[in-house]
Amino acid sequence: MYFRGEGTRRLVVGVYVDDLVITGGCSSDIDKFKSQMRGTFQMSDLGLLHYYLELEVNQSERGITLGQKAYTAKILENAGLIGCNPSCIPMEPRLKLSKASTAPGVDPTAYRSIVGSLRYLVNTRPDLACSVGYVSRFMEKPTTEHLAAVKKVLRYVAGTLDYGCVYTREKEAQLVGFSDSDHAGDIDTRKSTTGVLFFHGKNIITWQSQKQKVVALSSCEAEYIACTAAACQGVWLTRLLSELKGKPEGAVRIHIDSQLAIQLSKNPVFHDRSKHIDTRYHYIRECIEEDRVNVASVGPAEQLADILTKPLPRERFCELRDKLGLVKIK
Repeated sequence: MYFRGEGTRRLVVGVYVDDLVITGGCSSDIDKFKSQMRGTFQMSDLGLLHYYLELEVNQSERGITLGQKAYTAKILENAGLIGCNPSCIPMEPRLKLSKASTAPGVDPTAYRSIVGSLRYLVNTRPDLACSVGYVSRFMEKPTTEHLAAVKKVLRYVAGTLDYGCVYTREKEAQLVGFSDSDHAGDIDTRKSTTGVLFFHGKNIITWQSQKQKVVALSSCEAEYIACTAAACQGVWLTRLLSELKGKPEGAVRIHIDSQLAIQLSKNPVFHDRSKHIDTRYHYIRECIEEDRVNVASVGPAEQLADILTKPLPRERFCELRDKLGLVKIK
């Protein structure tokens, strides 16, 4: 990402290989920049952004929508599931799969191809992050049990083919994060899953569902590790927004549903009890002391990152999906 100019005359250019996305507050500056680029490089002006790296973009006065309907249809076609019965959720609640499954094996290449395609779909579908991340753990030696879970995800995708993210214009929008974790959810390694997402105002801008690199000895430790991951991402996003806006950003607020994790990150009394935790995860304490991050308690019902840590029942899943801003794009 590259910047030029200041204030309302600032241009932002996103570059991926030979594809450029140009935006800014002054259309004449954008036209001037494109003319300069055409004078130096051989390039085509495709006009207003509509399609970029399989992402379908629709811009209107009401806002911007991001979806991948055409790409999703290709995934279903390649998997042979066009016209299949749709599912309401991508994964059954309390589903536990193991690498040591004794079920018959399946073609690893075909399995990896489908899961790899689904991973790219997560770019506009945070509701798929947890389930796709889960089935990605069995790439080495997939079985029919693992493939059945993948087909469940595909059936959910088939039923939500038109879904995508909606972004609306807001004044004075603030960066707000949520972090959550399950505890020892992986039955092979007993590692926990971190779920992190960030909103800019009411618009979701980034999300992450990832197995933790160490085994947490308690749910408090798992939540603490997840919060540290959120702090790292929050500080980076704050710096990025500061560059984009050309003005300093305040501390990012992160919502956690664990009082013990909040106390561990703030209160020195608890530090002696946490010496076994790897020092890399104490980064959040430094962020809080330097007022770069604020942590706040949130009830389990309001913890939006819950959708990124484990399979949920239908009602809870649909409720959180709506709160993330995922809607059917017309």
